[in-house]
Amino acid sequence: MAAEEVYGSIKKKAATSRSWILLDSTGEGTILDLDKYAIMHRVEIHARDLRILDPLLSYPSTILGRETAIVLNLEHIKAIITAEEVLLRDPTDDNVVPIVEELRRRLPSANVAQQMRDDGMENLSGQHDVEATEEDESPFEFRALEVALEAICSFLDARATELETAAYPALDELTSKISSRNLDRVRKLKSAMTRLTARVQKVRDELEQLLDDDDDMADLYLSRKLTGSSSPLNESTAHNCFAESPTLGSKISKASRASAATTNGNENDVEELEMLLEAYFMQIDGTLNKLATLREYIDDTEDYINIQLDNHRNQLIQLELFLSSGTISLSLYSLSAGVFGMNIPNSWTKHHGYVYKWVALIPGVVCAFLFILIVAYARQKGLVGS
Repeated sequence: MAAEEVYGSIKKKAATSRSWILLDSTGEGTILDLDKYAIMHRVEIHARDLRILDPLLSYPSTILGRETAIVLNLEHIKAIITAEEVLLRDPTDDNVVPIVEELRRRLPSANVAQQMRDDGMENLSGQHDVEATEEDESPFEFRALEVALEAICSFLDARATELETAAYPALDELTSKISSRNLDRVRKLKSAMTRLTARVQKVRDELEQLLDDDDDMADLYLSRKLTGSSSPLNESTAHNCFAESPTLGSKISKASRASAATTNGNENDVEELEMLLEAYFMQIDGTLNKLATLREYIDDTEDYINIQLDNHRNQLIQLELFLSSGTISLSLYSLSAGVFGMNIPNSWTKHHGYVYKWVALIPGVVCAFLFILIVAYARQKGLVGS
């Protein structure tokens, strides 16, 4: 029965993984049920890129710039961004629903001018204002990318804040009272912090890698590449090479884009995207610093707990030393009493009362002196506290 449930769960996941939502430049959403081949044909990406977005496979956070699309895998955000639309996987997921709403709200902003032209509502004086607005607005793919980065940075920062809220009281309680319950609670929180730190670190490393490479950032300018590939010869050549060899086609396509970008004078103009990535890099770096501060607090608490345990251990050792010394002294006293208590004929039995007094007194004094001597020696050597 358990095997059937597991198989049913896997089958259900496989079925839901085909669910996508398509958001166009007007913010309108359409639910799609497409297999991977339909997606690959629609956005012109390879199977290895689409495999990154598979929820059944554990791929780290990744932002890849391709010929006509941006492949985005950030935790629960698995999307394909083109110059005119966004494909988002699993739109019914609780963490994805707010992102869909935010995309619907922010994507149409670049199309106000186009809508005004379609409705016949602009005039000559308003045309200059619309053109100025278009110049100030970011490309479609950058607005979609910004929504995704903002969502994932806010999501991870919220998880870090929740962890802080639970960790600091637990650590303070452990400091005041060391118990198995408090230790287990802190252990679980530390494990959760380690996993969250790894997730945040991966997003930060991905953004840092993009910021360090201008070519990778230039690959994310889909609108610019779309404008630069207007030559029919370049398009047909790249398409044929792409069909024969994806790697060769990609190189030729990049060469044509570089040539077009040089003609337009914006080959290395990645300032807009760099500013966008830097803003969220600073935010995710702040989240990572928050987790690092929490880790330092946990380490300090562990050091304090270890010092307390060492102190208790030393006290137990001291107590054991006192008990061992007392046991040795009493053993010698018992030995002397046993020797003199033997049933052996001797002349002392005539004066047993007189002899008993010295037998009881002298070994007792000697044993007490031996105990004091052992304790004094231990204090002199620093084995016990003064």
